[in-house]
Amino acid sequence: MAEINNREQDHERIRAVCAQVPLIDAHAHNVVELDSNLPFLVCLREARGLDAVRQSLAFQRSLKELAVLYGCEPTLQAIEQYRQSAGLSAISHKCFDAANIEFVLLDDGLTMDKMVSIGWHRKFVPGVHRLLCIETVAETILNQGIQANMRWTLESFDHRFVSTLDSYPFCTPLLSAVVAFKSIAAYRSGLRINPLVSAQESEDALHENLRLGSPVRVSQKALVDFIFIRALEVATQRGIPMQIHTGFGDKDLQLELANPLHLRAVLEHSTFAQSRVVLLHGSYPFMREASYLAGVYPQVHLDFGLVVPKLSVRGMRCAVSDLLDLAPVNKIMFSTDGYAFPETFYLGAKWSREILARVLIEAFDNGDMLLEEALAAADGILGRNALEFYKLDGRVADVIEPKPSAEYTAVKHVRLLLADGSGQRRCRVIPLERFGGVVISHGVGYTKACMGMTSFSDIPAADSGLSVVGEIRLMPDITTKHRLPWFMEHEAVLVDMHVKPGVPWQLCPRSTLRRLSQSLKREYGLVVRAGFESEFYLMKQSTGPKKWEGVDTTPYCSSAGFNASSAILSEVSSALLALGIDIEQMHSESGGGQFEIAMSHVPCLTAADNLLFIREAVVAIANKHLLHATFLPKYNAAAAGSGSHVHLSIWQGASNVFMARGPGSKYGMSKLGQEFLAGVLHHLPAILAFTAPNPNSYARIQPNTWSGAYQCWGRDNREAPLRTASPPGVDSDLVSNFELKSFDGCANPHLGLAAIIAAGIDGLQKHLQLPEPVDVNPSVLEAGKVSRLPSTLGQAVKALEADKVLWEHLGTPLVTAICAIRKAEVEYYKDAQDSEEFLVERY
Repeated sequence: MAEINNREQDHERIRAVCAQVPLIDAHAHNVVELDSNLPFLVCLREARGLDAVRQSLAFQRSLKELAVLYGCEPTLQAIEQYRQSAGLSAISHKCFDAANIEFVLLDDGLTMDKMVSIGWHRKFVPGVHRLLCIETVAETILNQGIQANMRWTLESFDHRFVSTLDSYPFCTPLLSAVVAFKSIAAYRSGLRINPLVSAQESEDALHENLRLGSPVRVSQKALVDFIFIRALEVATQRGIPMQIHTGFGDKDLQLELANPLHLRAVLEHSTFAQSRVVLLHGSYPFMREASYLAGVYPQVHLDFGLVVPKLSVRGMRCAVSDLLDLAPVNKIMFSTDGYAFPETFYLGAKWSREILARVLIEAFDNGDMLLEEALAAADGILGRNALEFYKLDGRVADVIEPKPSAEYTAVKHVRLLLADGSGQRRCRVIPLERFGGVVISHGVGYTKACMGMTSFSDIPAADSGLSVVGEIRLMPDITTKHRLPWFMEHEAVLVDMHVKPGVPWQLCPRSTLRRLSQSLKREYGLVVRAGFESEFYLMKQSTGPKKWEGVDTTPYCSSAGFNASSAILSEVSSALLALGIDIEQMHSESGGGQFEIAMSHVPCLTAADNLLFIREAVVAIANKHLLHATFLPKYNAAAAGSGSHVHLSIWQGASNVFMARGPGSKYGMSKLGQEFLAGVLHHLPAILAFTAPNPNSYARIQPNTWSGAYQCWGRDNREAPLRTASPPGVDSDLVSNFELKSFDGCANPHLGLAAIIAAGIDGLQKHLQLPEPVDVNPSVLEAGKVSRLPSTLGQAVKALEADKVLWEHLGTPLVTAICAIRKAEVEYYKDAQDSEEFLVERY
């Protein structure tokens, strides 16, 4: 009896480690929004189009598991109703918290409708890294070439393909860092890869594939082999692994060609003796073949994601047990193969823990393992093997011998962050317990007067329609909640303004931008993406007559200037990455102590949200270093101005439809792009009341300062307020986006982008036509050739008051308040002395 009890205690120790170890999810895909066209039913099956899936054992089991998790009836309808009522953020928290995943590696090459960004997942998983699908890279390159009328040769394609693979950051903390390549050759022509495929065979296959039409889907065997071999060469040289789809999948896969034994020619080739490959999905139903390969080839490792949880319980147990027959335990890794739905991550994690515990207990009972070896195997397979194999940053917690972290800082408060009508950032700070218990559902009361306040007073502007009477609710948007890297005791979350929970207030900036974005999507199927270039000064206290001065006197793109402030800028960069914000570049600007951070393009609402977090981060981190940061457009009449230039493009699905060539196109733009830009140009004088909202803004918007002082547009004309751009990788006769230069750090970014979209919609509705581009400095043109934009805020307000279209799209209450605020600013600052000294500390 004692022996039985001891054995059961040993079993419990194995189960405990399997249940508690933080997981390294080594292969998964992005989650999608709740309103994606991807049906939730695919969450519970592997292949598409199987009507009988509801009768499968895995489906019925998973339905019950999710019902328990959500506390609802075990029916598909009940679970879907719960998902819709709870929202994506809530179900993601529930699923990822229950899964206890510490790192996830995401292959974003599987494109799905309304797929969220890689950075989004960092709200739920501490470590998120990227897998790069090589076939997707190749297809993107070929399709871009077709759009640019490029005549591909194998040599030109090879150069572009290899240089693209080499251009990605590897094994760094960057959000875009790649930790492994991935191949889906099994889906294209199978795994019988020829490592000696000739250049002529590959060239013929390339041309044959291109003849099949656009968009290109790489399918010709010699081309598939060539791409696989070249990518594996790059991976081997860079010391990163390549994951390979093996075994079962959708019905367009030829299963017999997905047997990993076909890879032996590659594994035997001397070029790849030092390669590291991972056979995904346990190679089901070829588990024994996979186990054999891992046992005899040092390059081969295994991953059993998808086998768990898509099979029956018996099937999962047998599959994992088969992998362990020959493969060393330190070469076996876990993944969920989660995709689209947070539930797939939960189910994969739950059943991997359960199945591995059963298999290891069986191995222990059979005498294959000692207890300590079984415990170490559990820790390795679920976490440590992948942590070491993929060279991930950080450490997995040691659940066999837990060690509390002395560096851990608990979150104590949550900041509710907003920007008002004058562009100032304001916040309420809530204890964490109250935030989770009350505020998420009911919000926080806030005076309506907030949207009528000016930069100089906390009293609402006269004639704004707002007074000290009346209250709104600040409702947190949980999808924007982040821990603040510069003050780890606090989180911050952006808020919407509601009349009552669930009813947006007409003056809410975020709701206004969201509404106009939805209108554009509903009427035209278009999404505007934006990327800001945010300029600011780092300042120290002055010994002269002014309170503040720049930290250096270096010129544009000065290396010395950047070196002097590199500690601050590096901390800012790290903080933004932790907030899920991708940076394209940073550099010193023309003013002494002036810098610029350029962000990647994202959907407009996210871009505006990100800009608020960027301003918060820069100011807070500068303060930590006993400096001050300001985004004020013109802090000193003699210094260069600071803008928040924004680059905009319009998209349908995954395609940039702003650029085009052929029928209907002109200036490298599609007809849609021309009309949208024409609308923005037509309404630009009124838009300035939103994008340049302070009298100080107009000290910056002057001729010959690259700030856009005239109502015109130009191709790469930096004196034009609207500049069409052809960045690297885009053919010179195409433009991928346009830049609005007359946007600055006093602007509420949500209101500025809302005004731009409203103008663009008007251009589309009325089919407005662009005038000829201005290809010279507009200040040298004769009078009447081009008009001066408003040179004062007062003129911009008059233009807004006369612009009935913006009133209609943005709403009378909002535009009334904005006009009143701007008039109050004009009146106050016309007699104010040294107003820059005051505004530097507001912006």
